[in-house]
Amino acid sequence: MRFSQKCTLKRHVRAHTGVEKPYQCDTCNKRFFYKCKLEYHARTHTGEKPYKCDICNKRFALQGNLNAHLRTHNGTYECDTCNMRFSQECTLQRHVRAHTGEEKPYQCDTCNKRFSHKCRLEYHARTHTGEKPYECDTCKRRFNHKRNLEAHIRTHTGEKPFECYICNRRFIQKNILDSHVRIHTGEKPFACDICKQRFRTKSMFCRHEKTHCAAADL
Repeated sequence: MRFSQKCTLKRHVRAHTGVEKPYQCDTCNKRFFYKCKLEYHARTHTGEKPYKCDICNKRFALQGNLNAHLRTHNGTYECDTCNMRFSQECTLQRHVRAHTGEEKPYQCDTCNKRFSHKCRLEYHARTHTGEKPYECDTCKRRFNHKRNLEAHIRTHTGEKPFECYICNRRFIQKNILDSHVRIHTGEKPFACDICKQRFRTKSMFCRHEKTHCAAADL
């Protein structure tokens, strides 16, 4: 069997030798295919963040996370109010709404909930109408969002196309992978405006918000 890259050949050879994951973590004994992935994983134990942003001094455990962060400084699209830069125009538009006070301009006619994007309002409206336009060809189950159908189909095929680059665990949905990666990086992008507590996932943040609502009702 032939391979285009030497590293792919080495990984394949390990399947024959029985030493498929030769690199082991000294702290938790987890094993990895590659030495670099063991090094990334080790930082989840040590808290080391060797990659620093030269502009704002924020630090990151992985080069990829630093690269993603740098785009917030070096993007093509610039905010006229605060000069912050973005790599995508839609991200800039959402940011600008934070200055104008129109952060969520799209409102549901049924429950008055507001959204930052028109497409998200359309998805939400289906929770009121019950519309589920996407059907699984295998079991005929229906879904209100194409993304949910695609994830469901993978429960039939067993496919898990989204792989964690730190620990090699695989997932059927990208948003689940993104949430998982934050376990390694420690990132908590969802912040409570009331108590400033931060959360790894949006669902955890929403549950927390309800504790403030409940307290206000007392």
